[in-house]
Amino acid sequence: MPRGDKSSYTDKQKRQAEHIEESEKDEGRSEAAAERIAWATVNKQDGGGKTGGGTRKATKKTAKKATTKKAVKKAATKKAAKKTAAKKATKKAATKKAATKKAAKKATTKKAVRKSAAKKVAKKTTTGKATKKAATKKAATKKAAKKTTARKAAKKTPAQ
Repeated sequence: MPRGDKSSYTDKQKRQAEHIEESEKDEGRSEAAAERIAWATVNKQDGGGKTGGGTRKATKKTAKKATTKKAVKKAATKKAAKKTAAKKATKKAATKKAATKKAAKKATTKKAVRKSAAKKVAKKTTTGKATKKAATKKAATKKAAKKTTARKAAKKTPAQ
């Protein structure tokens, strides 16, 4: 097919080109420039001639569909990735919060355990001290009683 052959264009495309060409001439363009602009516009709108050789038309559509599908798939993947990232961030924050709570609870529990242990030790010490005091007192009382008994016995028996 020689260059500039318009046989592969449909009647509708030819009418459109003719109409555009007339509009361009009315605007003051030369015949050659008007024709060039008209056919360029038709090609841009329809992607070239639509009749004859059908493969070209189908190939273009298929390529366009594939490109569109890829774009849709890519967009969906991006969206899913964003959602996943957001979920992970939320999950991470929740986990961190829970860990912080757990650590705080553990620290509080440890503190309480230490306090109660300290109280027990203090109690034991106090009890031990009281017991020691009581025992010392008892021993002192016994000693005093023995001394008193010994004195009484010494008084009763005259010195010879």
